[in-house]
Amino acid sequence: MGTLGPSDLDSFDVAILAILERNNTTPLRVIGEKVNLSTAAVQRRIRRLEEGGVIKGNVAIIDPEWAGRPITIIAEVHMDRTDISELNALKTAFSVPEVQQCYYVTGDADFILIVNVATMSEYEDFARRMFYENKNVKWFRTIVVMNRVKVGLTAPFSRSS
Repeated sequence: MGTLGPSDLDSFDVAILAILERNNTTPLRVIGEKVNLSTAAVQRRIRRLEEGGVIKGNVAIIDPEWAGRPITIIAEVHMDRTDISELNALKTAFSVPEVQQCYYVTGDADFILIVNVATMSEYEDFARRMFYENKNVKWFRTIVVMNRVKVGLTAPFSRSS
């Protein structure tokens, strides 16, 4: 199945997505009751949303402190050279376990990384490997998160259908 676009979704799909975004372990029967569809219809729609690329994955969000990685760092990275091969090389380099999220962005920086580490020494080692030793990193800036005020993975959307 190809990629689904917003116009391919109806109000049932949107209602199902809203429930799954809050808690993807909600039983199909409960989702069906909330959106007035049979369990089988909900299951078919979810499969279609997964195959169509709307649902990218099903994950559990683990508390970084519990995982022994209580320090969250935001790193802004500026490339020296921006040709496509260098860009792809950095995308690959930044796809390491310490990097929770990586964004290719506009503005002063080329990348924004969200990094979780156990200690500042661990971040120092990470910065040395990823930034100082990479000839294509022109500069980087580190922002240490003092408090995780709001963290989420929901993608708010509105539909007029």
